Amino acid sequence: MTQDIPRQEHEPIHPIEPAGPAHRPPSGSLIPCPRVFYPAAGLLVVFIAVTAIFPERVGDWIGRANTNVVQELGWYYIAITAGFVGFAIWIAASHMGNIVLGKDGEEPEFSLASWFAMLFAAGMGIGLVFWGVAEPLNHFSAPPPGSPAADPAEAARTAMDTTFLHWGLHAWAIYVVVGLAVAYSVHRRGHPISLRWALHPLLGDRINGFWGDAIDVIAVLGTLFGVATSLGLGVSQISGGLGYLGVVDDAGDGLKVVLIVVITAIALVSVVTGIDKGIKWLSNINMVMAIALVAFVMVAGPTVFILSEFVSQIGSYIQNFFRLSFNSMPFHEDGKQWLGGWTTFYWGWWISWAPFVGVFIARISRGRTVREFVIGVLLVPTLVTFIWFSALGGTALYQEVFQGGGLIGEEGVDSTTGLFQMLDLLPLAAITSGLAIMLIVIFFVTSSDSGSYVVDMLSSGGNPNPPVWSRAFWAAMEGAIAAVLLLAGSAAGANPLGALQTMAILLAFPFSFVMIGMCFATAKALIGEERQRQRRQRKWLAEELAKEIDQQPR
Repeated sequence: MTQDIPRQEHEPIHPIEPAGPAHRPPSGSLIPCPRVFYPAAGLLVVFIAVTAIFPERVGDWIGRANTNVVQELGWYYIAITAGFVGFAIWIAASHMGNIVLGKDGEEPEFSLASWFAMLFAAGMGIGLVFWGVAEPLNHFSAPPPGSPAADPAEAARTAMDTTFLHWGLHAWAIYVVVGLAVAYSVHRRGHPISLRWALHPLLGDRINGFWGDAIDVIAVLGTLFGVATSLGLGVSQISGGLGYLGVVDDAGDGLKVVLIVVITAIALVSVVTGIDKGIKWLSNINMVMAIALVAFVMVAGPTVFILSEFVSQIGSYIQNFFRLSFNSMPFHEDGKQWLGGWTTFYWGWWISWAPFVGVFIARISRGRTVREFVIGVLLVPTLVTFIWFSALGGTALYQEVFQGGGLIGEEGVDSTTGLFQMLDLLPLAAITSGLAIMLIVIFFVTSSDSGSYVVDMLSSGGNPNPPVWSRAFWAAMEGAIAAVLLLAGSAAGANPLGALQTMAILLAFPFSFVMIGMCFATAKALIGEERQRQRRQRKWLAEELAKEIDQQPR
């Protein structure tokens, strides 16, 4: 045959009529979805009230939950998170990667630069600033159980390996699972922006009833506690930085609560401006500030060492990827405790953030192919994150290994001031420390802003223009959760951040089952669409062959 085979487009499946008014109020409605909003809001108000009235008792309960539940879940979180990485890679490498998240031929809604800036700021903003120096130093000071006795250089390499594990492909693969499921459901099938519809290929019309409501309520609660954990990290670092710089004399719980109130109020202003004016604008500003900070550290710090370490650690990460991914430490007595404080916490934290980040990146990813989505969300932010840790964490480790130390005290690493201690070793310390505090504040605002927007959509039945008052309500709830859990942790005599971390992991557990269902639902939908395309292509080939045979002379 001399005729070329035409490109067979992926025909989007006809949109399915969403649930009725009882589930999804009309766009612009002043009333959120009652079956999601009121159960979630009621549970949160009760939890906040009880925690505020009985902080010590709640703190003790959370401590027991950490010992008896969280530390026993390490193997489970490790297994499913590794599975999410495999799922993301399989989807991107398959023929299904050509499917457009929208109409065939549709152009992306946002430019690549703005898209990536929003991904970066919404995904891990505060955590990167908080742990950029603190985590490598913590693992250097107290290596993971089972790490071989080694010289400082080997201990530093192990510290960076562990940090890369926690902030690399695994974290973003979790976001890929939810984001892809929602993006396909919303942009390809025309469903409302709601997590329940991502499971429609599995549950069918049952998503309109109890199971759909339960999925959205779990997503709302998990998102709020996940974002609250980040806000707690942020105010702890801001207060620690202000105390370290001598701006305030007392950087205790009172200052943290005041900071939460003030910055939450700022976030409310951003919340009501909408996604384009608020989140996009702040994300772009933060991207510039973050690049400026990391570029300064790379130039003013040990530049050649940072570049060499980055290259070396990429190789080490790839070489040890499978060993690190599945290391549940069964032969170490303190393995479960260490996992509960680090790897299990991170996997649970990312899962609790997944409804928020997944829905948000789905919202801004219309017009991209499945492959573009996976590569963009999985690979690019991971690479930038590695650069961040290589610069900030690498500079801190260089000080400890080659310059006589000074960042690790007798009681270990002060995670809230580690960044400022490192910047103090470089020129222009006062300016860069001020920039770091501004960075944390804006990350706080963007996290609260985008988190509130997503939660409001979920609690409004997928309404793309949810009521402003409920959006403000959720932003206030995020701040209140962070405040009461910080106080509960302190009242129980434990690490104030421990209560936030434990609740994030506990709330992530039920949503992890939803994510497993999303993997199967997304695979089923994409495979079905790919098979339809192949059948159409075979039919076209058969018809063309028949025409050519008929045209041949007898």
